[in-house]
Amino acid sequence: MKFSMEGVVIHLLFCFLFFHKICAAELDIISDSQFLTDGDTLVSQTRIFELGFFRPNNSENRYLGMWFKNISVRTVVWVANRDHPLPATPQLVVKITDSGALGIFNNISIIWSSNTTSSQKATAKLLDTGNLVVTDELFGTIIWQSFDYPTDTLLPGMKLGKDYSRGMEWHLSSWKSSQDPARGAFAWQADTLGYPYFELKDTGVVKHRGGPWRNERFSGISIGRMILTFVIDVVIIDTEVSYSYYIENSTSILSKLTMNSSGVLESMVWVEEIKKWQTFLSFPRDTCDTYNVCGAYGRCTIVNLVEKSCACLDQYRFVPKDDDFSGGCVRRTPLDCKNGSEGFIKYSNIKLPDTKRTWFNTSMSLENCAEKCLQNCSCMAYADTQIRGEGTGCLIWFNDLIDIKVLVPVGGRDIFVRIASSEIGSSSDPAGASDLPSDPTAAKKNDGSKIKIILLTVFPGILLIGFSILLLWYARMKKNNAVQKNANFIELL
Repeated sequence: MKFSMEGVVIHLLFCFLFFHKICAAELDIISDSQFLTDGDTLVSQTRIFELGFFRPNNSENRYLGMWFKNISVRTVVWVANRDHPLPATPQLVVKITDSGALGIFNNISIIWSSNTTSSQKATAKLLDTGNLVVTDELFGTIIWQSFDYPTDTLLPGMKLGKDYSRGMEWHLSSWKSSQDPARGAFAWQADTLGYPYFELKDTGVVKHRGGPWRNERFSGISIGRMILTFVIDVVIIDTEVSYSYYIENSTSILSKLTMNSSGVLESMVWVEEIKKWQTFLSFPRDTCDTYNVCGAYGRCTIVNLVEKSCACLDQYRFVPKDDDFSGGCVRRTPLDCKNGSEGFIKYSNIKLPDTKRTWFNTSMSLENCAEKCLQNCSCMAYADTQIRGEGTGCLIWFNDLIDIKVLVPVGGRDIFVRIASSEIGSSSDPAGASDLPSDPTAAKKNDGSKIKIILLTVFPGILLIGFSILLLWYARMKKNNAVQKNANFIELL
């Protein structure tokens, strides 16, 4: 009878484990000589995370997964072999192979592997961030990490997006069910064809779109007795497009963003006082979150959690194609780019349209953005990006504007929509449209005279009502700030 060298090694390994394994242990490292078997766990340095074999809801299948160690509700945040369940058997071991790969073995073969190689010796450790890393000990470099292979959960410091230099994409995919961690129908992933945003897909079909990304801080978000500051970090460079978050000055607070098996993205924080995860944001929230529900140039306003209302961007400059808005809206007066006299209407407090067909420059001023839009007959609208740079940034749309949602009273963005010259100065919609001159620099020329008129007409009235406004402002300041920051956070996702 012939045996392969790999088979002999695996057989000897399990013989060794059978005779020398006495009780479960907590490990701080996995190597070619220190193994993790069923019942053992790999623990991070300050005991925040733990890695080991588990059975979801006491099912027969076993998985190598990671969870928070010191909370009463086991919460799995990463699974290695999610699509390759292991039958109930005690003969399971996790070790580093001679070639430097982290692998799961049974007594016959390799079940799962990191598919890595090292120059000499490799080890695996679990960091306090929840990142399982395989390190080449000779060079001290990380050759594999679990953060590059998210399952259904985003932890602080993890990235979603794309790494072009390594040909890698980071996205979330749901469990098939609460008992089955296999890849489910729902995915939360970045679309980077234009300015990047997130899409929620159900079996490949877009169901919901998040707003365009921007760097932001959200202070004063209250969860139970905790006041948190969330920081969003966006990277948009030639080699990488990514989105991540962390909680400022709160390393002891446990948080996660999870795509559940029902297709709902939930942002949660662990509240020790009540021994449970507290959800403070979830998406989609209402029927207006359905992708492109009101068609081109249509805006969706939520009436209640079930009902929605579709309307054109405004009732004066746009008209619906049909009664049920299935075809969206069109301009009442078509554009005539050749005469060069078109201008813009500003619409406020909206979720910006789908950015799949857009152009952007994160350092351009908004004034230059308007000029660039006017110079291109295909440009339909522009807005700022609010990404780090020398200016406010420029985002330009080259297609019909779709998937617009009204976010009131606060939390939305401004967009400047191209309009025919004959429509400039017509009555504006009370829902947030305002006229802008066709020449984007014209407003500056008239600023001085406008300010004088305003001061002469309104200053006496301001003196009379100023004291009352001051009292109301102080009472409502904290509440409005919290609503604004939460709404901005919602619009990002």
